[in-house]
Amino acid sequence: MTADVVVWNRLADLLPEAEAQEVRRCWDIGEQEAGLGLLVSGFLVHQVPLSETVRAEISVLAETWGEGEALTSRILQCRGDDAPTQLKSIEDRGGTAEQMTVGTDQDLADLVLVPWIACTRCGQALMRAHVRERWGELFYLAQRYVITSPDSAAALRLFPADAAAVAFAALRNGCVLPTSVADSVDAPS
Repeated sequence: MTADVVVWNRLADLLPEAEAQEVRRCWDIGEQEAGLGLLVSGFLVHQVPLSETVRAEISVLAETWGEGEALTSRILQCRGDDAPTQLKSIEDRGGTAEQMTVGTDQDLADLVLVPWIACTRCGQALMRAHVRERWGELFYLAQRYVITSPDSAAALRLFPADAAAVAFAALRNGCVLPTSVADSVDAPS
């Protein structure tokens, strides 16, 4: 939780001070869900330019606090800063997820993988694994988080349902550049 409060306060600092204090107060009194709503509303109202990485961080916080379903479309509406970034939100909660098979991993059997956040350097993606309800919709909470290979053919790492932030950190910190890119980066000029 210590890492969450650091991210929370850093995000709050992007707002005008009065609104930032309200968001911080929500954390202090245990109203993270309300605070996330205030945070995203503040970004939209003040047209705060956010990097794709910051939008991904907000998305992870929303997912962690059970607000992903409610806030995703608003997070994606936040103004971007158009700067190059390592991470990019690729989420779509509009029901367009396709049944994807990643290898033969039994932990993912009967789950639907929904693309969430991609690493723009190595192409790996963090996906949510959801159960499809009998009426066809996806259950709103992810059952697993999965980091997939760039071609989505293999599950590289699996995480439990309560590990959205851990999975995000693994994607962010575990970027493995493809060999051809790594060779060109390391080549002397």
